[in-house]
Amino acid sequence: MMQSGAPLCNTCGEQVGFDANGEVFVACHECNFPICKACFDFEISEGRRVCLRCGTPYQGKAMDHGDAEVLGNRSTMATQLSNSQDVGLHARHVSTVSTVDSDLVDEYGNPIWKNRVESWKEKDKRKKKKKEAPKVEHGPQIPPEQQMEEKQPSDANEPLSKVIPVPKTRLSPYRTIIIMRLVILGLFFHYRVTHPVDSAYGLWMTSIICEIWFAFSWVLDQFPKWSPINRETYIGRLSARYERGGEPSELAAVDFFVSTVDPMKEPPLITANTVLSILAVDYPVDKVSCYVSDDGAAMLTFESLVETADFARKWVPFCKKYAIEPRAPEFYFSQKIDYLKDKVQPSFVKERRAMKRDYEEFKVRINALVSKAQKTPDEGWTMGDGTPWPGNNPRDHPGMIQVFLGSSGALDIEGNVLPRLVYVSREKRPGYQHHKKAGAENALVRVSAVLTNAPYILNLDCDHYVNNSKAVREAMCFLMDPVVGRDLCYVQFPQRFDGIDRSDRYANRNTVFFDVNMKGLDGIQGPVYVGTGCVFNRQALYGYSPPSMPSLPKSSSSCCCFTSKKPAKDTSEVYKDAKRAELEAAIFNLREIENYDEYERSMLISQMSFEKTFGLSSVFIESTLMENGGVPDTVNPSTLIKEAIHVISCGYEEKTEWGKEIGWIYGSVTEDILTGFKMHCRGWRSVYCMPLRPAFKGSAPINLSDRLHQVLRWALGSVEIFLSRHCPLWYGFAGGRLKWLQRMAYINTIVYPFTSLPLVAYCSLPAICLLTGKFIIPTLSNLASTLFLGLFLSIIATSVLELRWSGVSIEDLWRNEQFWVIGGVSAHLFAVFQGFLKMLAGIDTNFTVTAKAADDAEFGELYIVKWTTVLIPPTTLIVVNLVGVVAGFSDALSGGYETWGPLFGKVFFAFWVIFHLYPFLKGLMGRQNRTPTIVILWSVLLASVFSLVWVRINPFVSRPDSSAISQTCIYIDC
Repeated sequence: MMQSGAPLCNTCGEQVGFDANGEVFVACHECNFPICKACFDFEISEGRRVCLRCGTPYQGKAMDHGDAEVLGNRSTMATQLSNSQDVGLHARHVSTVSTVDSDLVDEYGNPIWKNRVESWKEKDKRKKKKKEAPKVEHGPQIPPEQQMEEKQPSDANEPLSKVIPVPKTRLSPYRTIIIMRLVILGLFFHYRVTHPVDSAYGLWMTSIICEIWFAFSWVLDQFPKWSPINRETYIGRLSARYERGGEPSELAAVDFFVSTVDPMKEPPLITANTVLSILAVDYPVDKVSCYVSDDGAAMLTFESLVETADFARKWVPFCKKYAIEPRAPEFYFSQKIDYLKDKVQPSFVKERRAMKRDYEEFKVRINALVSKAQKTPDEGWTMGDGTPWPGNNPRDHPGMIQVFLGSSGALDIEGNVLPRLVYVSREKRPGYQHHKKAGAENALVRVSAVLTNAPYILNLDCDHYVNNSKAVREAMCFLMDPVVGRDLCYVQFPQRFDGIDRSDRYANRNTVFFDVNMKGLDGIQGPVYVGTGCVFNRQALYGYSPPSMPSLPKSSSSCCCFTSKKPAKDTSEVYKDAKRAELEAAIFNLREIENYDEYERSMLISQMSFEKTFGLSSVFIESTLMENGGVPDTVNPSTLIKEAIHVISCGYEEKTEWGKEIGWIYGSVTEDILTGFKMHCRGWRSVYCMPLRPAFKGSAPINLSDRLHQVLRWALGSVEIFLSRHCPLWYGFAGGRLKWLQRMAYINTIVYPFTSLPLVAYCSLPAICLLTGKFIIPTLSNLASTLFLGLFLSIIATSVLELRWSGVSIEDLWRNEQFWVIGGVSAHLFAVFQGFLKMLAGIDTNFTVTAKAADDAEFGELYIVKWTTVLIPPTTLIVVNLVGVVAGFSDALSGGYETWGPLFGKVFFAFWVIFHLYPFLKGLMGRQNRTPTIVILWSVLLASVFSLVWVRINPFVSRPDSSAISQTCIYIDC
């Protein structure tokens, strides 16, 4: 821009002006950097006598009053700077620039980049002052009527969310009962320890150990629920604040991540529905981008995404025109509701019928692709242009990126722009560790930062579709709130599921966890990250601390409990904290600077060695400095795809902090828990958002074997975290940023699999007591009876009051209790042994599942029988306890009236186990209305064998001493 023949000063924004000869003032004759005489004189007076852009020393009459000696001392530095000008922001490697770090010092030993930061900050302040001055002097007067209107409250100025605490009338009794139960537990254990059972000392000691562990687990689970809260959002206020009429939307952009691996196990039609629901969300189209990670490099996934992008041109405008919910076509058309409710447009029925026909044709095309992909050709797959598919070898292929739709892509049928859809398959080569889902998510973080760089990221599993089109707005009510969102790392939504049987036999809905535990955590430091349905603050994923948190002191220890035992580890973690604090301080300084050019930015990036943290991509590194997101203006769009391919190369993460401090954290199959834990340790908070209409819905494995193997994977991840350096028992004590109740909740998430060991032992005790005639409890006195009664009543009261404030049904609570036992004696037990074998011996054990039967009826998958080794322990416990009950009653019948009293406690104990394992037994039996013939045959056979063995052995009848009989016969005179 030229005004009156003179350019504008790059520092203060005023005209450069003219020199004494009437020519435009030029400070640097090498690059003609525009700077006015006043700013130039200020730079000279501050001792800075080199060009801010190219580093060339200033020359000419203005330098006559300068100090020649200082100029000579800095000539070497200027030469070095000028020699490195050819290294730009878009260079693939910036290591050559980082080599000048040790030389860029002034005579005081301070790095030059620090001086430049300070000078730019000073110039920025002066620029603001000059801009503010005319506003004060010449600004128009605001009429008093308008001032009164501005002072009145409006939706745009009110908070976007509100915390609704649980009423004291419900919470106070709940807390009182918890304390009472804790006191009763103490008295109970005092009685149990001081009253051993000498006749069954081994059984008594086993029961005491198990009960103490159960009490410890209860404390870890209970106290994080001490301060539950609810939250309420105001979407209307969000729109009033950031979407003013006639102006562009100021809502923040969001990048959606969808991950898939094997299209044969994760049907492409389900993934397509997830993508379609994302593209149709109620959010500005220019603020939405959807990235699909194909970690299996399957051509089927790519082709199905091409079909999905084409169908989206019809589906998205239809959804937005008629406010369709949900916006996944498969689930919308399968709803058994009145779809004409609230619809007033006469054309709706006709267009819906046509859209349903189009969707059915779309399904046929997807099914044809799936059928074609069942058998891979010997020569591999070939694309439409005849070239071989790059991902024919899923373990050895280059990185692939394809952009669909968006502002430069196809428009919808009404001529409107659609959200951007990007297919990503990261590079894979033999000999590299790819870290499964966590590695794929980190690749998406880098690709999205290069292409769109939205400040927020929402990740979904491929089978979780957007059920509430306003879900993103719900999250923005927290993240874009200037008060709440400042220290917010993510907003977690509860998981809801379709296709689960009415009784939820295997607790697939996990209602107690999502509606009770997560609300409790929301009252502390926030809910844990559960792997899907979560909106992240991108800056939190980059490993930064929250803006309001001070830097960690260098003397603080990451583990205050074990400093004497592990000094080396603590020292290294303190060093990492100190380095990260320095990095954050540098980034904070950079964010305050508005006027720095490409060369200065390149130099600063290399100076601070960002490449050692984020990798060798200057484009990506620059994106990390943009707190509000967006692609830098200096980036050449033609190079973005090339740079995006570079950041998903298999060797990009080597010798960086990816997976250690940045992005999704590696080291466990449950990377979600680990990632959220690291963020909370840095001082971030999270928020739990539960809109009335569920934000996202997914599919859950509803048959027994698949459900147990899902739980097995979760438990294995917890064991891996327990055996890693990130264990909450000793990690993250530096700075005291993780609250104690939050730490207690994380400890509970990693120790719960170990409850399987005492649980198996405790479930075996009833059968052993019934078969041996012994018991773990001595004859009860009145005091002991009162303690036992008080303990049972406190357990019941705690559950009832918990149901009262949470709104969970008693059926959900009972199903959760049942599956706690079922999973504990099966999947958790195997996870403990598999985790120790994997972490300590390096042996990776996999348990295979084989489907034996299926059914096409509703909930047909519920009755599939899949035999696996995980089913053995609970089956054994059921059989043993049933045998024990039969043996106990047989012994009581033969023993007389006095034996029925002790039998009651043993049988009650055994039925406690059987009732908890009943859903498992029902799953083995198959359908609800019939029992498989093979089960009946095996039951009759086992009962017959046991009866014959019982009659033959009769183990509970005391046998006469043979020696005494022989001695008696000596005295008989035959």
